[in-house]
Amino acid sequence: MSDTDEIEDSSAPLIEHLAELRTRLIHSAIAFIIGMVICFTVWNPIFNFLTDPLCSTMAERGQADCGLILIKLQEGFFVAVSISLFGGLVLSFPYISYQLWRFVAPGLYKNEKSAFLPFLFASPIMFLLGASFAFYVVMPLAFDFFLGFQQSGNVGETGVEASIDFQGSVQEYLRLSIKFIVAFGLCFQLPVLLTLMGKAGLVSSQGLADVRKYAVVGILVLAALVTPPDVITQVILFVVVYGLYEISIQLVKRVETKREADLRAQGLWFDDEDEEAEDELMAEFDEDEDDDGDDDPDGGPDDDPEDDPGMVETGR
Repeated sequence: MSDTDEIEDSSAPLIEHLAELRTRLIHSAIAFIIGMVICFTVWNPIFNFLTDPLCSTMAERGQADCGLILIKLQEGFFVAVSISLFGGLVLSFPYISYQLWRFVAPGLYKNEKSAFLPFLFASPIMFLLGASFAFYVVMPLAFDFFLGFQQSGNVGETGVEASIDFQGSVQEYLRLSIKFIVAFGLCFQLPVLLTLMGKAGLVSSQGLADVRKYAVVGILVLAALVTPPDVITQVILFVVVYGLYEISIQLVKRVETKREADLRAQGLWFDDEDEEAEDELMAEFDEDEDDDGDDDPDGGPDDDPEDDPGMVETGR
């Protein structure tokens, strides 16, 4: 077989994988476009739903007017496009995940499929929990904090107090809401990610516990970056993510315990005491070999005639 034939045979599987990847990407793109079109046709109800935390908070503060303004002429159109893009991704995500699984699954063993499949289901569930926590808990608290900087105008004997009223931009509010939802949704992926890494043997529960102080600093930095500059939201995000980190340690420990039980059942698990005993035996064996080597450096009987007078006499 010539070198050209070998190259063609080796490139055939690669071409098949690329064709399969193209098919999966096309199906995912079509699903995303369909979801985007659906959300574009109903962007007004979606926007009304997203403004519920703001309107509820303003109503509790006695502000009945929950109006947002369009600063730019084209802002309303781009708001509708942004909602359709975000909503289309949410609607099509299950199908996109399915296409990803169909592409990856043929290259996995049966045990790898059974190990990876639960995380594929847990990831969107945890994202939904994080998004719901942000929408129903964090956003009302954050908006109440921001709206607290308003003041009513007053002209009195002591002076004039200027009125500060909230007149929010539609696009800015939408950007802030999506930032909250995405940030908390991604942070809730921490147990899924660390547990998957623990199952793959990339991290251990003891290692995660040892770097706990560094994780605290990293979570604080993350809370400062992904949340607005208010202390309440940052503290809430820190408490939630740190709690998820501790839960991840327990999940990784559970994975390690299960792995150890399986290896013990197969007779493939060795305790540290067994390894230490084996090391001591190997060390004693090496010492015995060294002693034998010192008695006879050449590794054989001492046949030098000059060192044996009897052999010298016989030779004469």
